[in-house]
Amino acid sequence: MESSALLFNQLKAADPFFLLAGPNVIESEEHIFRMAKHIKTIASKVGLPLVFKSSFVKANRTSSKSFWGPGMVEGLKILEEVKLAYDIPIATDVHETIQCEAVGRVADIIQIPAFLCCQTDLLVAPAKTGKLSILRKVSSVLLLSW
Repeated sequence: MESSALLFNQLKAADPFFLLAGPNVIESEEHIFRMAKHIKTIASKVGLPLVFKSSFVKANRTSSKSFWGPGMVEGLKILEEVKLAYDIPIATDVHETIQCEAVGRVADIIQIPAFLCCQTDLLVAPAKTGKLSILRKVSSVLLLSW
């Protein structure tokens, strides 16, 4: 909980803003490491705090044949490796309440996708982890410290 409060205060104080960036979904371990390295380099050059965000699964695909990601177990393993290798906070999204505990052990910020922001149980479950949450609405983003 203490590290979440510290991160929240760092992000809140970021001037002019912090960068939340990364590939939409984890395509491969090699790709995610390459992206993390490049994004961190750019953020450091321009002096912006970085939160690296990528998803272990994207359930909101237009086709059931589209790539969904590596899944939660493999995806969280990759995100944890990126977090440690590049010393950056990690954000990822959840689609079900049952994912929140495992995600909270790795991610610094848990994001609720726009299409799930009306699910009360999915808003409460990330709060129980003590991690920061991003509630993503179509036209805005809200960062919460529980």
